[in-house]
Amino acid sequence: MRIIDLTRAPVPVTVNGIVIAAERIAAEAQNHPAPKRKPALAWKAAARALVLREVLLQEARARAIAPAPIELAEGQWETDEEALIRQLLESAIAPAEIDEARLRAIYDHAPDRFRGPSLFEAAHILFPAAPDDAEARAAARASAEKVLAELRRDPRRFAALAAEYSACPSRANGGLLGQLASGDTVPEFEAALCEMAEGGMSDAPLESRYGFHLIRLDARAQGEVLPFAAVLPHLRQAQEKADWVRCSRAYVEALAARAEITGVDLTETTATEVRQSA
Repeated sequence: MRIIDLTRAPVPVTVNGIVIAAERIAAEAQNHPAPKRKPALAWKAAARALVLREVLLQEARARAIAPAPIELAEGQWETDEEALIRQLLESAIAPAEIDEARLRAIYDHAPDRFRGPSLFEAAHILFPAAPDDAEARAAARASAEKVLAELRRDPRRFAALAAEYSACPSRANGGLLGQLASGDTVPEFEAALCEMAEGGMSDAPLESRYGFHLIRLDARAQGEVLPFAAVLPHLRQAQEKADWVRCSRAYVEALAARAEITGVDLTETTATEVRQSA
């Protein structure tokens, strides 16, 4: 006969006596990635997120807030619970006053960070491979390395090799991509363009979600530093968002500190989990 030690049974997750069912936590855990072979981390994160959500909902109901869902996108409406949490936070957290002088100091400290779009004239040779196909990616890399070796011997063959090997429609134009602006390509491709010297060529195949690229940068025009007036709205929006996250975190933590909670340790709560609960 197997004897079960009841003293070691897991403590149920509760908020002021309201039990959060293990099934709900298991379902929520799907939204909390965790390292392989460590599913308990996802479960703990899910439990904390649901506890914070329950704390907020209990406070909204204690204040007798009536849910008034809003349309988030065409045909997509908040649930009553989402509306309750939003309305509670709107009533409890006053918008922070934005200090324009502080934003000006941020701008003046590094104005070079605030530039308009850069322009590039580039060409490439694409060796395609799906992101999840390890065998195809290995073959694509090997092909790129082989063609790169030919280009090192004679860079003038770039157009001919693009026409022969590239899987991009630009092969018809010798790999020429025309004029590109910041944001026109995937981040890793643009980052490579920013680091290359004009007239230079890849010193190694560049990996992206599409496969591997050999790149030639023909010309680059760096974007001009934007004036403070043009940057101010974006700086203000970023500051407002940061202040809201800080204030909402403090508010939720204060509510949780007053609640009677069992089965989960909220000291491990992250700012992301606070935002998810809201």
